[in-house]
Amino acid sequence: MEIRPYKSLDFDTIKTWIKDKRSHALWCADLIPYPLLKHSFEKTLKELSLTSKDTPFVAINDDGVIVGFFCYSFVPSTKEGKLKFIIISPEFRGKGYGKKMVTLAIKNAFCNSRTETIQLNVFCNNEQAKKCYLRAGFSERLITEDAFCFNNEKWARCNMVIKK
Repeated sequence: MEIRPYKSLDFDTIKTWIKDKRSHALWCADLIPYPLLKHSFEKTLKELSLTSKDTPFVAINDDGVIVGFFCYSFVPSTKEGKLKFIIISPEFRGKGYGKKMVTLAIKNAFCNSRTETIQLNVFCNNEQAKKCYLRAGFSERLITEDAFCFNNEKWARCNMVIKK
């Protein structure tokens, strides 16, 4: 597997991974408008690039197929990196691709000698993703109850961290 910067052409693959409003909310907490449209997706990526210095990436398997997507940013004042919008293609979930992608993202982030920790957020009810992050070496740092509301359901958010 390899990681490379996101290209506009990648959107046509990524958009097929979001099948419904619930999976969309689990993925991005509605920070990207639903339904997933190229214009709004890339507008959000551009805004995050300007405000948080986020850089979007895709993960490609050994056959050249895009299997995952995530954004990464680094905050110099806290020496902390942040992974966001992590998603794996449904056909590749449960096969170790998520752990591989996250592990590569961690390795790349820690290549920056100033990076001391990396954090991410995941909804507690997204058990498969949370297990993936634990297997990649993250640990729970903070649980925020009722962090997000979806169709009258209140979702807790888990902030996870890994140290260099």
